[in-house]
Amino acid sequence: EVQLVESGGGLVQPGGSLRLSCAASGFTFNTFAMSWVRQAPGKGLEWVSTIISGDRYYTDSVKGRFTISRDNAKNTLYLQMNSLKPEDTAVYYCVKGSSIRGERGQGTQVTVSS
Repeated sequence: EVQLVESGGGLVQPGGSLRLSCAASGFTFNTFAMSWVRQAPGKGLEWVSTIISGDRYYTDSVKGRFTISRDNAKNTLYLQMNSLKPEDTAVYYCVKGSSIRGERGQGTQVTVSS
């Protein structure tokens, strides 16, 4: 059974940083692309970033501010978020694979507000 457990969200002021983690189990983690998606209040799911082997991809709005990484020895995916903006407020989910509709965890809330 695939399990994805996100953590690291919280309340942060504009300009601040957070590091999200996603602990994965139930599949061979190092053989899959992994992604982060988010859902802002009242909006649909939005793709944020994907890591495929050593290649990283980002939506334009987070380029230069967010960094996706993974530790295959720990079966863990990360998202380092810097220079956070109020518009980054959302529930963040890690996703198995590169599709926005892939299996995902329960999410972690990120709120950017002064």
